[in-house]
Amino acid sequence: MRLEECRTALVHHWFLGLAGGERVCEALCRMLTAPDLFALLANPAAVPLALRELSVTTSFLQRLPGSRRWYRYYAPLFPLAVESFDLSAYDLVISSDASAVKGVITRPETCHICYCHSPMRYAWNLSHEYLGDPRSLRHWIMALGLHYLRLWDYSASSRVDYFVANSLTVRDRIRKYYRRNAAVIYPPCDLGIFAIESKVDDYYLFVGRLVSYKRADIAVKAFSQNGHRLIVVGEGPEENRLKSMAAKNVELLGRISDDQLAQLYASCKALVFPGEEDFGLVPVEAQACGRPVIAFRKGGALESVIEDETGLFFNHQTPEALNTVVAEFERGMDRFCPDAARRNARRFNKERFQEEMTFFIQRSLDDHQRLLADPKACQILPQ
Repeated sequence: MRLEECRTALVHHWFLGLAGGERVCEALCRMLTAPDLFALLANPAAVPLALRELSVTTSFLQRLPGSRRWYRYYAPLFPLAVESFDLSAYDLVISSDASAVKGVITRPETCHICYCHSPMRYAWNLSHEYLGDPRSLRHWIMALGLHYLRLWDYSASSRVDYFVANSLTVRDRIRKYYRRNAAVIYPPCDLGIFAIESKVDDYYLFVGRLVSYKRADIAVKAFSQNGHRLIVVGEGPEENRLKSMAAKNVELLGRISDDQLAQLYASCKALVFPGEEDFGLVPVEAQACGRPVIAFRKGGALESVIEDETGLFFNHQTPEALNTVVAEFERGMDRFCPDAARRNARRFNKERFQEEMTFFIQRSLDDHQRLLADPKACQILPQ
């Protein structure tokens, strides 16, 4: 069966903002033949423009009060919502997942490929950060719920025929938590909307959702101490707390347009990236504009930033460690070449993503068909 002949469903965890996962869905839709879209939740305004001509089938969570804003509190219902999707009519199912949608139920004849942005962060590698104070009742209620979700999530991973990880970091998490192997295909960056500017302004830049694991607080505290100008782009539940700790040289802009963001990238001294990310398109976008990155030495940044050529790393998630590297950068910023950063970003272009994904999907379809046709094939799905 050829990819272009398949009836295909694309299942994403939710369309509630425009981040890396939604960019992946947009690129997948451009290479697939009229896929049907499914998501636990969707805000029409947050669906990428290229996907708005396609209808999105949502789960019953969409009708629950406050679900689009407080969806994390409905996490115990995610398994039931995922399993409610009827995908029996499809030859190919691709789940784009950082939550629970890998657990969709498909026919034996259906090939299910999961493009995994990360196993559930709140259930696995970041669980203790989400649980908070162990002396609180909230901690123990959440601990019970996450225990259940981990059991279900591990079981759900066995429903996937083939895994793709968005980075080496996520590949290692898949191997650790699910005991499965995964191919690595980096997510796409649309280099066409980014360009190098000849003039650089006197500010540093943070870009990302203002949630705890992105560690915007480290950047805000560090720059409130060092006096250099910092612009923070993004919105989220941490916004008010960050404003309360920000000095006058730290400016929070909230959400801005893609054109405004591209201009801020191109004119900043450097991007500050203090979180541990699964992969993180933000450093790639900054390098596409020729700007260096100052990143925490862990996670996906190690795969997208070349030390001493397109950026610098700091070793501890503290304002002091970040400020030490900012001071080092200030002393030698002229050694970072915009053209070198742009060349590095080209490794992650969208054409490369679509070519690699097309090859992987077709190979998986062929392998799946061989297993179905061979009555002596091993009953354990290929890794």
